[in-house]
Amino acid sequence: MADNIKIEIVTPERYVISESAQIVMAPGTLGEFGVLPGHTPFLTSLEIGKVRYKDAGGHERIVFVSGGFAEALPDKVTILAESAERMEEIDYERAKAAYERARERLESRKENVDYARAQAAFYRAAARIKITDSGGTLH
Repeated sequence: MADNIKIEIVTPERYVISESAQIVMAPGTLGEFGVLPGHTPFLTSLEIGKVRYKDAGGHERIVFVSGGFAEALPDKVTILAESAERMEEIDYERAKAAYERARERLESRKENVDYARAQAAFYRAAARIKITDSGGTLH
C-alpha cells in the first residue's frame, strides 16, 4: 500500500487542489467519509461542506465545496465540485453579508422569493463562515 493518495478538486472554472495527501475526508450525501491509500473504488455525491485532508507533510488542509461528486480509487480521490475554495481564499466578510441576505430572503413573506435558491445560498454562506473559524457565530 502506498503512503499517500492523490487528491484533485476541480470546478468548471479551475483546478483548486492537485497534490498528495495521507487521508481525505469529505461531506458525502450519506455522511462524511474518509479515504486512505488503497481504498476500495466508489462514487458518491457531495453535500455543501468542507473537504479535509492531510497533505504529504501531515498538515491539515481545508477546502469548501458546494456539492458535486467524488470518485475514490485506490491511489486517487477526484472531487468535481460546483464551486470550491481553499480555506485561505474565503472572504469572511463577504460570506457574512451573503448569509444575512439569504436569511432575510428566507424570513420574508414575499411571493417572488425563490426559497430553494435562498436556502442553498444560506447553507453555502453558513459553511464558509464556519470554515473560516473567525469566531463568527450564526443566529
